[in-house]
Amino acid sequence: MESNAFIVRFWGARGSYPVPGPNTLRYGGNTTCVELQVGKHTIVLDAGTGIINLGHNLLQRAKQNGGAPIIATILLTHMHHDHTQGFPYFLPAYIGTSVLHILGPRTFEEELEESLKHAVLPPSFPVGLNEMPSFKVVRSLRETDTVILDQARGDLRIYNTYHDHIGYTPDMVQVRILKSYAHPRNGVFIYRIEWHGKSVVFASDTEGYVDTDQRLVNFARDTDLLIHDAQYSQRDYATSKQGWGHSTPQMACDVARLCGAKRLVLFHHEPLYNDEMIASLEQEAQQLLPNTVAAYEGLDIEL
Repeated sequence: MESNAFIVRFWGARGSYPVPGPNTLRYGGNTTCVELQVGKHTIVLDAGTGIINLGHNLLQRAKQNGGAPIIATILLTHMHHDHTQGFPYFLPAYIGTSVLHILGPRTFEEELEESLKHAVLPPSFPVGLNEMPSFKVVRSLRETDTVILDQARGDLRIYNTYHDHIGYTPDMVQVRILKSYAHPRNGVFIYRIEWHGKSVVFASDTEGYVDTDQRLVNFARDTDLLIHDAQYSQRDYATSKQGWGHSTPQMACDVARLCGAKRLVLFHHEPLYNDEMIASLEQEAQQLLPNTVAAYEGLDIEL
């Protein structure tokens, strides 16, 4: 990987549950997983079924790199099944040399590690979290935390945004957090990842408000890339999906326009929508913001 690259790669863009088959070939049927290659760091956003193919790919890259250990930071937005269901099949977790920093929110005051154990739990799965041979550092985050990946030191640190002196250097990767309450039942984390003056905002599983979510607009101000939930068509949202914690493409466009995002990616596609339907929603959004694309598996964006 180029040491100066900032690449966003989509491994799963579907919401709710995976939908393989002939009607989802264009955009893919795997659930939420996005990889960020940020300098020498690998950051993974959510662990839906898309993380399974990512795991195979990371092993191939490691082999090409002389068998170097896989070191990755996994940022979980929340613990709903479609955002964790691929983790039990993430092969780097079964390699003893792998180092995985797994970070995310508490769920009703339950620590992240306890919540993650529910996704990898006998008898529904034959291997428990603690039986995976990789070295795993699982930590709960708060909205007031800032995560720093230090390329020079090769470590990960968590600071209190308001009370700790961070002392930024140009090569530090900074991850900031906004908690959205617009998703049942415990809300979700929205992440902003910044490096070398470039940024990505990952806002999955959030629902628009009247006059737009202004907290999110401020959080995403001037981002290079906004990845925003756009699960429902306006018709479906208005007739039966309001309050379900997901947005429309029009809501995503409103946020992108008001925050000044340079690019918008529509994300977390409704599993009942086929490729033709998602393409239609993409075209509707492009009428509002031309620099918009619907996420699909294999989409790479370099900032």
